[in-house]
Parts: sequence; structure tokens; C-alpha cells
Amino acid sequence: MSYPQLQTPEEKLADAKRLLGLPTITVICGSTRFMADMVDADLELTAAGHIVIKPGCDMKTEHPLWADPADVERLKPMLDDLHRAKIRLADDVLVVGNYIGDSTRSEIDYARELGKPVRFTHPEVDPAATCAVCSAPIAP
Repeated sequence: MSYPQLQTPEEKLADAKRLLGLPTITVICGSTRFMADMVDADLELTAAGHIVIKPGCDMKTEHPLWADPADVERLKPMLDDLHRAKIRLADDVLVVGNYIGDSTRSEIDYARELGKPVRFTHPEVDPAATCAVCSAPIAP
């Protein structure tokens, strides 16, 4: 007797999005120094019919929620976890900006581990880019 193959959570989510008729969900990643560029990318993607998810907090800009260093220590890991959840929810990833720091590199690696397509506004910073001639890694 054979049993039906159980779906993974990712397959269940993909089926639910398809059944609901949801458009492509794109998550924007990148350094918050590029928040203005992220807003522009959000506008373009939204106008193209995407649901867009992006960072909601720019901790480089002063705000009472993270004025105290203890608040920063508490918020940073929570925001990192929240952004990883956004990546899991998304269909694809757009990396904005011409700089890739440790956090963004980690997000790119995570998205690729999940099999999410990753695009770049500045493809030359792709940490997985390789030379078309010799296949050697291109350092961002």
C-alpha cells in the first residue's frame, strides 16, 4: 500500500499562494543606507504588479525605538529573524544597492539556500558572480 507524499511547508505555501491567485511576492534586501533606492524599487515593482516586502526599520536613522543601545541589542536579532521570514514568504529577492555587507550577504545566502531567485540592481556586487571566461569568483 502506498501513501500519499506529504507536502513540505514550502510546497503548501506555494499551493496556497497559487490557489489565492496572489501575484509575485518580491522581497527587497540590501543595506538600509539604500532606503531611498528601496522605496524607488518598491514603486517600480508595485507598478509592475508585484506584492513588495522590504525592511521596515532603518536603524541608521535616529528614532526613539532604538535610541538606547540596549534597544538596539534587543531589536537587531528580532529584525534579522523577521527579514528571514519575509524571504521565506517571498517568491523572489531583489538586492538593492552597490554594496553588500555581512547582513545582506547572509540574506542572499539564505535566499539561495531556499532556492529563491535573487536579482541585483547592481549585478557586479553578487557574491556568487563568476568570471564568464575563467569561472573564477569575482570579488564584490
